[in-house]
This record gives sequence, structure tokens and C-alpha cells, in this order.
Amino acid sequence: MRPVKKGATPVAAFNRYEDAFDYLLDRVGIGEWNGIKIGQYCSYCERCIQTNLAVEHIEPKSGDFAKPELQKEWSNFLLACVNCNSTKGAKEVDLRSIFLPDRDNTFRAIQYKQDGTIEPKDGLNEHDKQLAINTINLLGLNNSINSDLSGVAKDRRVQRLNVWMIALNAYEDFQNCVDKQALQRTIVREMLSNGFFSIWMKVFEEEINIKKLFIESVKGTKDSGCFDEFGASVSQHPNGDNLESGGKI
Repeated sequence: MRPVKKGATPVAAFNRYEDAFDYLLDRVGIGEWNGIKIGQYCSYCERCIQTNLAVEHIEPKSGDFAKPELQKEWSNFLLACVNCNSTKGAKEVDLRSIFLPDRDNTFRAIQYKQDGTIEPKDGLNEHDKQLAINTINLLGLNNSINSDLSGVAKDRRVQRLNVWMIALNAYEDFQNCVDKQALQRTIVREMLSNGFFSIWMKVFEEEINIKKLFIESVKGTKDSGCFDEFGASVSQHPNGDNLESGGKI
């Protein structure tokens, strides 16, 4: 899960929470390469979603666990696809018991597997492993391919499997290519077009220059402070926005 930094609220107050969408997209949700905007991404599952991406309330705006006072608060917003949004729904959210990409180094907490599943990252202590599991379950990131969810909601695992193959093919081409500098530009565009930042980072984990380009090309990622000059993940999100319960990993 790609960590981000949203920055301070862009306006003093939102009249409608939907008005935050363009600001969120520009700061943490869009890919850009050589001035061309390519792709927009769910903050949770990392899919590239051209439609049905929406402002998501981290703590719910309705239901038994509603926090209506946070309905128009920038600190309570992320971007989510219809699946992550609807699966999370109005469930209770304990900020101390999950990892969130705008305040925690989720890249160090959650890993994408080649079989399409998502798991806690190897090497986590038991406490952090449980928080990662809580996050995965809250969003239904491992819902079965054959679940009853409809439409685009149904195929997150299928999409992960497909992107793994695209990334692996791109890596093989890169290893066999003479003009690597030209090909790496194509690879970055492929990553932006297909989404799933973490899959590409894993497949190209030995290629420092390409990882740095990945990090620089998706808004909010470099600014998160979660990656060093070599494209490696540091241990803790600095939580520069001073968000509640931030910096847990």
C-alpha cells in the first residue's frame, strides 16, 4: 500500500466533502510523467481507476459509528475505489488498530503476493502484523475472486494477477535490453497506466533508478518521506501532517 502525504488542508472549510476530490487527486492520487497525467489511484488497493474514484471518509460519516463532525474535514479524507469504499462502508474505525497510507508507512506493512493475495509484510512483529491484518480485513483486500460483489468490485485479485505478469514481462525486457534508459521511461508509463505501485516496486526491487522514477511519478509518494534516495523504504512514516495516530510504522 503506497504511503502518501496530503499536506495541509487547501481551503479553510469545504462546503461539500465532494469538493475535496480534485485536491486529493492532485496531491496523492494521480500519476504524472513528463507533464502528462496518467492514471488515478485508489489510496487503499492501488488500482488505477478512471471512473468511480471518490472521496472516502476514513472515519464514517453515517451509521452507528459515524463521526459527523469529520464529514468535511480534510484530515478524514482519502481516495477510494467503489470496492474499498463500499467494503469499508460504515464500519467502526479505530485509528490505533489499522495502518493508513496518509500517516503510516503502509509500504512496510503490507505486501502484494504473486498469487494475487495481500498479506502482512514479512518480518513484522506480532503487534504490527495484527494491525496489517486489521487493515486488510477492513478493506476486504483479499475478497475471493468469486465473491458476490458485483462489477469492478469483483476483480481486484484478477487485476493484481494481470499486473504481476505485465510487470514481470517488463522486467524481463529490461534485463535483455541494451538501451535501458529509453526502456525505463516506457516502464514508468506502464506502471502509471496499470496501477499497483507496490507490485512494480517489488518486481523492480533491484533497480534503484526505476524505483526512484516510480516514487517520483505518483503524487504524494516522494513527499511522504517514506523512501530514501535509493528508493528503499525507511522504517517509519514521519507523519509530517501531524495526523492522529500517525507514525505507527
